[in-house]
Amino acid sequence: MWMALISLLGLFLGVYLTLYKFGYIGTLACGVSSCEKVQTSRWSEFLGLPVATWGVGFYVVMLAMALAGLQERYAESSGLSLAMMLWTGWGVLFTAWLNYLEAFVIHAWCEWCIGSATMVLILFVLSVFDWRETRSLELQDQAVP
Repeated sequence: MWMALISLLGLFLGVYLTLYKFGYIGTLACGVSSCEKVQTSRWSEFLGLPVATWGVGFYVVMLAMALAGLQERYAESSGLSLAMMLWTGWGVLFTAWLNYLEAFVIHAWCEWCIGSATMVLILFVLSVFDWRETRSLELQDQAVP
């Protein structure tokens, strides 16, 4: 349930930043005043799409998997748990790269990006716990004759 909620929050954040990038929002609400520098840098796009749009896709997939995991037939699926852990692990690596760019290339921080990075990290930690739990249950079921 927590993963679904965090994914939904991340989705809203990604949509907000995407709307800014496409010009539907004039100014970003940002307390550190570096958000626009980050969002307008040459690093704010990846493979022709805004990084925020990639974030929307990430959070949509994560939300779908988290909601699937709430269904009784997938509640103890180690395959789904593994998929969520791998997906969020990829998200952590991509986010780490973006944070590296903010710190050492752009020399500016976006508080919205840091918020998203925090959500991705929390999703990864939760997915690791979920995978370990479902894997443990699966091994217990295999051990019982």
